[in-house]
Amino acid sequence: MGHPPSRALITAAAADLLARLQERHGSLMFHQSGGCCDGSSPMCYPDGEFIVGDRDILLAILDVGTGVPVWISGPQFEAWKHTQLVIDVVPGRGGGFSLEAPVGMRFLSRGRAFTDAENDAVAEQPPVTGAQYGAGARPPDTGSHIVAEAADACPVPGGRAAQM
Repeated sequence: MGHPPSRALITAAAADLLARLQERHGSLMFHQSGGCCDGSSPMCYPDGEFIVGDRDILLAILDVGTGVPVWISGPQFEAWKHTQLVIDVVPGRGGGFSLEAPVGMRFLSRGRAFTDAENDAVAEQPPVTGAQYGAGARPPDTGSHIVAEAADACPVPGGRAAQM
């Protein structure tokens, strides 16, 4: 394996919406919410509007527009550290604080458990904390973070991706 897998991906449809939101709002960020207020979902904010804590974890910087960091709280990361987060978009009302709320779409988290080999690879690259990010640290380059559809990253048994 050339590089560890990305801890976060985004579907092409979600990346398209994210690019449109960037045109309107400028630089953006995601924070994977822990279930308060709007449930557990990726919340999209203008970059810097959500204050990242020193112990928050940077999962990836999505290669959409100028780059979109994806954050998660340290305690929530401990529960999700063996999982690749896939940000998708579906019709519906977005979270009340998330930028996609007014456009009739909502970002949605999907997940895929890493394989044993992937867990070994990500274990060799400790995640970047908010404190480290503030000091200039960045996650390793893992290539593109955009997948055509969620099923390409999170195969459903018997589904399209499983049949390929």
